[in-house]
Amino acid sequence: MLYVLMGVCCILIGVNGGWDEEVGLLKRGGGYQREFDYFKLCVQWPGTYCRRTRHCCSNNACCSRSNSPSVFTIHGLWAEYNDGTWPACCSGRPFDEREISTLLEPLGKYWPSLSCGSPRSCHHKKVPFWGHEVEKHGTCAYPVVHNEHEFFLTTLNVYFKYNVTDVLFKAGYVPSNSEKYPLGGIISAIENAFHATPEVACSGDALEELRICFYKNFEPRDCAHDTSSRGSCPRYVSLPARGSWGLRSNTTAAS
Repeated sequence: MLYVLMGVCCILIGVNGGWDEEVGLLKRGGGYQREFDYFKLCVQWPGTYCRRTRHCCSNNACCSRSNSPSVFTIHGLWAEYNDGTWPACCSGRPFDEREISTLLEPLGKYWPSLSCGSPRSCHHKKVPFWGHEVEKHGTCAYPVVHNEHEFFLTTLNVYFKYNVTDVLFKAGYVPSNSEKYPLGGIISAIENAFHATPEVACSGDALEELRICFYKNFEPRDCAHDTSSRGSCPRYVSLPARGSWGLRSNTTAAS
């Protein structure tokens, strides 16, 4: 699937057109936001997120015990500034799932919602997780990304190429309900594989997110500001195994 997606992406990136190009994609309200500086791919560990699941619903992947994710899944691809801030809700059309109809299978597997909540869109409507991510972050990815389909396809390609799950599993950092791993070792494994330092975020003693940063050509780079990061994690962290969670507390809202 990776090679098919990569080939299609190359074709799409060469196509002009997209979200409100005539007025500038970074237009917001009555003014303009400056173009972003780099990308941040955020992936999440479902075993950590799903421990907070309180109730189940059809659109929450945590609730499917037999098919719940056992790999890092996508949280989002975010356009960032070097000063630690980021643009959000830039000019663009509302989310339309029909635009990504050919991508629904890989998106459902690798970019599932881990919550029953419906976040609000930039157009002040409740939308699926995908809609929230593309409206808040994807619309600010111009001129690298031109439209909704290209945003999701590009994100999938970057996720497959820089496979965090594969890197950590090969280094021996595998799901476990008893083992704890040195945080420094996890960071080093990513650095050795991608030649860039990631951001990390934890929930308690469990690894929750890894964030890999990229130049606009999607070559890895160090993240500009380690804002969330190591301070939220202990020296040794866990990777809770699939199905180890209980229905204990509320899921978190999308960011």
